[in-house]
Amino acid sequence: MATIDLTNDNFTSHVENDDILLVDFWASWCGPCQQFAPTYEAASEAHPDVTFGSINTEEQRELASAAGIQSIPTLMAFREGILVFAQPGALPPQALEQVITGVKGLDMDDVRRQIADAQESEAEAGTGTGT
Repeated sequence: MATIDLTNDNFTSHVENDDILLVDFWASWCGPCQQFAPTYEAASEAHPDVTFGSINTEEQRELASAAGIQSIPTLMAFREGILVFAQPGALPPQALEQVITGVKGLDMDDVRRQIADAQESEAEAGTGTGT
């Protein structure tokens, strides 16, 4: 599957509807972004079961800002609508493959349980009822 362009108009629907979504935040003037692009594209061809999206931070400033992007390239991975990985920097092919394998291997019931536990702990801490 080829890499798709993500914009303000389609980003949320892809996060919500794609089982696994990888997102590459990049800009045309960024040397490391240009070096990472062929690696990312090759991975998209090798993993047709994963959606590979690309966000041009120059054209989608609001989206990049909302995502808290401070350096590019930045790679994010969403699984079942949950952000499960975010890291700045261009990854070599082997490291990108490890990220993809790791995201595919996640126990999402466990991830959701951890999120619920963390939110519960935060709520208890905020009300002063925590131990």
